[in-house]
Amino acid sequence: MKSFPAKISLILLVLLIISCNATKKVKEGQHLLVKNNILENGERIKNRTIYNQLYQEPNVKLPLLGIPLKLHIYNIANPNPDTTFYNWLHKKPKREERLIKFLSKKQVEKLGQSYVEFNEFLEETGEAPVIVSKQKTERSSNRLKAWYWNHGWFNAETDFKIEKEKNKRAKVDYFIKPHQAYILDSISERIASPQADSVYQMYKKEALIKNGQQFETENFDAERQRIVALFRNNGFYHFEQEYITFEADTINTNHKANIDLVIADRNIQKEDTAYTVPYRKHFISDVNIFTDYTYSNQDKPITDSASYEGYTLYSFEDLEYKPKAIADAVFIKKGEVYSDRARSLTYRRMNELGIFKYPDIQYMPDPRDSTGTKLITNIFLTPKPKFGVDFNSDVSRSNIQDFGIGFGGSLLIRNVFGGAETFEIGGRGSIGSSKDASDSEDRFFNISEIGADVSLSFPKIAFPINTDRIIPKSMSPFTTFSVGVSSQENIGLDKQNVTGKLNYRWYPNNELTHKLDLLDLQYVRNLNTGNYFNVYRNSYNRLNDIAQTNSDQVDASYFEEDNNISDDNAPDLIVPEGTRGFINDFNNNTYNLTRQENQITRNIIERRDRLTQDNLILASNFNYIKNTRENIYDEEFTQFRFKIEAAGNTLSLVAPLLNLDKNNNDNYEVFGVEFSQYGKLETDFIKHWDFGQKNILAIRALGGIAIPYGNSNSIPFARSFFAGGANDNRGWQAYDLGPGSSGSLNEFNEANMKVTLNAEYRFNLFGSLNSAIFIDAGNIWNVLDNVEDERSKFSSFKDFKELAVSSGLGLRYDLSFFVIRFDVGFKTYNPAYNKQEWFKQYNFANAVYNVGINYPF
Repeated sequence: MKSFPAKISLILLVLLIISCNATKKVKEGQHLLVKNNILENGERIKNRTIYNQLYQEPNVKLPLLGIPLKLHIYNIANPNPDTTFYNWLHKKPKREERLIKFLSKKQVEKLGQSYVEFNEFLEETGEAPVIVSKQKTERSSNRLKAWYWNHGWFNAETDFKIEKEKNKRAKVDYFIKPHQAYILDSISERIASPQADSVYQMYKKEALIKNGQQFETENFDAERQRIVALFRNNGFYHFEQEYITFEADTINTNHKANIDLVIADRNIQKEDTAYTVPYRKHFISDVNIFTDYTYSNQDKPITDSASYEGYTLYSFEDLEYKPKAIADAVFIKKGEVYSDRARSLTYRRMNELGIFKYPDIQYMPDPRDSTGTKLITNIFLTPKPKFGVDFNSDVSRSNIQDFGIGFGGSLLIRNVFGGAETFEIGGRGSIGSSKDASDSEDRFFNISEIGADVSLSFPKIAFPINTDRIIPKSMSPFTTFSVGVSSQENIGLDKQNVTGKLNYRWYPNNELTHKLDLLDLQYVRNLNTGNYFNVYRNSYNRLNDIAQTNSDQVDASYFEEDNNISDDNAPDLIVPEGTRGFINDFNNNTYNLTRQENQITRNIIERRDRLTQDNLILASNFNYIKNTRENIYDEEFTQFRFKIEAAGNTLSLVAPLLNLDKNNNDNYEVFGVEFSQYGKLETDFIKHWDFGQKNILAIRALGGIAIPYGNSNSIPFARSFFAGGANDNRGWQAYDLGPGSSGSLNEFNEANMKVTLNAEYRFNLFGSLNSAIFIDAGNIWNVLDNVEDERSKFSSFKDFKELAVSSGLGLRYDLSFFVIRFDVGFKTYNPAYNKQEWFKQYNFANAVYNVGINYPF
């Protein structure tokens, strides 16, 4: 502890030295910009949007520390590396000669080149000092005035003052007097074309500029876009934004603006003649779809065609598609008015099918039409290859295997039945090495897993009842049938897993995604339940301790003759014969154990029975997802996910009718397996705020609960919750946290209730290297199931004091297509301790080092 103040002093000294060096490359007479202040009527404002109007901002600083790291990196760079290296090389006699003898002339030249390139890297990675410029400051002042004008303060006044400080530093104060804002008063319109005026009047109530609003330029821009979309979705094929103008009268109006919307007729230029014509609605006279168009066959004759509900499909070879499947992906309809939205929906749906490359949609005047209002639509589709093959491999390490190699492959068949379906069959496997594997042959690769998956996808809702009214084709519906099998050898309990799923998904709008698993079947069979206590060593050690303590009551044949497992003098229980015998005797009330030993043993048996039990899950679930993120570059968005799941209800209803057998727990079984029955809810909320310059605050709140009932008194391991890991509470490894305050007594800790809260501030260090500071809180608990350990249970809201807290920092390298992430999580509060002690394990010895791909949320 005595060295702590010295360490702090050293850090502060280093920071002071770095700070004093910020003006290293600022010339005499120049000043480094250290701060901008914007004062509105004398009061400093904090609106980041207004500060973004300035042409000059201080050099970027690290959050909390306030250090301009990129500036210091730039300052480290030598401005004349060529000269510096040359002078160093010739500073001492024969230095160059000795270096050439030791290396070579070429390597010495390479050394000089590397020195130059390193300094160039520092300059490119760093950030040059921001030198106060009076010219740019004046431009910033004018830009502020323009910003206020665009927001209704037409009479705003702006000024600035440059305050020069010591050590070549300066700050700039901007002064703003907005005066009174202008409010929209009367709004009228002058639309020359009668048909256009008629459409506008029908949707006038949707206008984005209204009486009583403060004047906002962005509202007028949005209204222009609305009008353009309105007209172009209602048949006005030639309408453009340039024909819309707004005229504002503010003379003697007492800070009110009278707005006049003007939409002129269409202007046509032909050679040297220009004239105007009224806008008229255009209608689709024909829709032609060319299903196999390529550059090489564009001049070939059509050899096959088909018609379906107003669409004509053409092919240069035999037509390989069912007309209905292709027509359902087209929203442009014969006889209807031209619509931009219909064209956009067609583009989107054709791309979603996954069987064509990006479509080409063209409109041309119908030569048969004398009115000039008919359009022929030609849709050119270029098929993707019929077959697609994919291979992948990976190397991994986990708490199950010390080293593993994974591999897989898949075959994709497009348009397999002619209805734009996609069929995919894939295989996967892995081999690995584990010191815990039960392998008598002592092989290096002693564990393995193999699996296969088959899926068939349809571009519609495959259901006996027509669902078009509920889920129209504009919502991009899909149906997917999938089946999967997998088998493990020498991995844990050697599970065999069979899954089957009937999934529906559709998109009500650009922000919403709905997913319905009408059928979600999973069968898990444990082939090697006798290996349980070799896998779950914590449970074994506690059971073994109780057996050793009471060895005078325990059958001696349950123990090993030689003590090869533990360092204790007492022999250990044999796995599985000894552990099985001890548990059988315990269940027969053979032993006289203490109350605590009885409780611990019951907990161990309960967990073993639950985790070794075969599972049959027949569930249905619904996912509601709302995501306002517009694209991968959008860093200010909200995402919300809600999932509800119910399992076993159908089987529970038919079980009495089918007279199914019951087990010792009075629960029904199907082919000797007790089926699971439960209800489950999950929610996940994510919010990002973008503060500019790659500074982002991200938060997440996640919660879930699964309640067993009817035929079950616990939740299957595959549907339970766990805590910890690179995407959860980063101060703990995955499955190492909870439940409750139990202290992670077991391997692979899981429970049926979960709460997680995360907050992360992300910022750029330099170049593609980013950093973050974060805090995570969360835990898992058992609630309304058969777990007896009170420390693991959630009984009341007071148990939220058992939320484990971790904090830390991380580095993230952005490779554009994905992000490599490294986070260090420190245990800030561990609820396993009896006393509420914070920072007890806040050190590198107890830290968890997380490596991940992309951001955790």
